[in-house]
Amino acid sequence: MGETDEIKGWVAGRVPADWYQGTPEVSVDREEIVVIGSLKEAKVEGGDDAQKAAAAGRVKQHREDTREKRMQISNEAEHRFERPISWGVKVADKTFLFTHLSIPVMTRLRQKERAVLDSLVDAGVARSRSEAVAWCIRLVDQHESDWLTELREAMSKVAQVRSGGPLN
Repeated sequence: MGETDEIKGWVAGRVPADWYQGTPEVSVDREEIVVIGSLKEAKVEGGDDAQKAAAAGRVKQHREDTREKRMQISNEAEHRFERPISWGVKVADKTFLFTHLSIPVMTRLRQKERAVLDSLVDAGVARSRSEAVAWCIRLVDQHESDWLTELREAMSKVAQVRSGGPLN
């Protein structure tokens, strides 16, 4: 069993069953564990504004009601897996993150690449080069998600083969 599977199993067993509809989504990287659970939609009369307000109320209620226990679970995860849990919820098709890390990443860019970022800043798409890089990454993820999924699956298979090798 890989570490990601262990973390997902631990979270599924540790998070109270009545918090979310079904099992929460768990994603893992080197720095954090992100847990996003689906909340039941509040049924209210009215248009989009009423629905949005009801969703915001449901999110706020869940966040406040579960804060102490979420912090306890995150502390346990940090001790056990050496990274904290960041939390969020999904209501209908909208995701709300309560906490999450924003990790700086250093890179070296040539003038042509910096010019792309500066164009995004100058056009008001981003406020800084850092925000422009994040915007570019989201764009690649959005348009190349199938390819990235295939790449991640292939990397997972390589990791499985390596773990069965003679050095392990």
